[in-house]
Amino acid sequence: MTDDQLLRYSRHILLDEIGIEGQERILAAHVLIIGAGGLGSPAALFLGSAGVSTLTLVDDDEVDLTNLQRQIAHTSERVGSPKVQSAAQAVQAINPQVQVRCIQQRVDRQALDALVAQADVVLDCSDNYRTRHAINAACVAAGKPLVAGAAIRFDGQVSVYDRRHPGAPCYACLFAPDAQFEEVQCSTLGVFAPMVGIIGTMQAAEALKLIVGIGQSLAGRLLMLDGRDMQWSQMRVARDPGCQVCGR
Repeated sequence: MTDDQLLRYSRHILLDEIGIEGQERILAAHVLIIGAGGLGSPAALFLGSAGVSTLTLVDDDEVDLTNLQRQIAHTSERVGSPKVQSAAQAVQAINPQVQVRCIQQRVDRQALDALVAQADVVLDCSDNYRTRHAINAACVAAGKPLVAGAAIRFDGQVSVYDRRHPGAPCYACLFAPDAQFEEVQCSTLGVFAPMVGIIGTMQAAEALKLIVGIGQSLAGRLLMLDGRDMQWSQMRVARDPGCQVCGR
């Protein structure tokens, strides 16, 4: 670690749970973030500032004026720019030592398999059910930990799906891939701006914990936040032996 890095990451190094060894793990880590919007913005900024070596950002969308109410990696000047490039600029303005890979496309399962295989931790910051299940399936196949978050209106949820631990569920154990329901989007229902910040920041925290190997992750627990009353609730979840994805 260089003198500049020792200074930049000194507040992490001072933590007994992280120290120099833990920070070096962060500096060597590769995190894949699917979605560079409301959740992906704070997640990418905190992971970048913490010193994650490589961030791969995946999103096919461009910055829109309506995004700026909550997607803090983007600016008015970058409206019309690809979200992945805008988020990369924001991360590297904070920490130019981070390598940011930008993939501006809607990835299919084959592309996901390749991207997930290269990462140490995967963050699902997407906004649709089909993509979430594709990400989960790729993580199960590769044995990589998945940190998944979601937010709509005043409600948010976050969990870790880590099949490296016996008995831990995957995303499909909780939410069946073939479930039929009406997809809800913030473009029609709205979203409380700080909610995506809270959930995205928690995703970054869980990712760093997994990288360093500290504490207890949210594997087997689904945290849900009611932002109206700022009340957290927790649901214990177990692996489904009949799961279509991890039960095979």
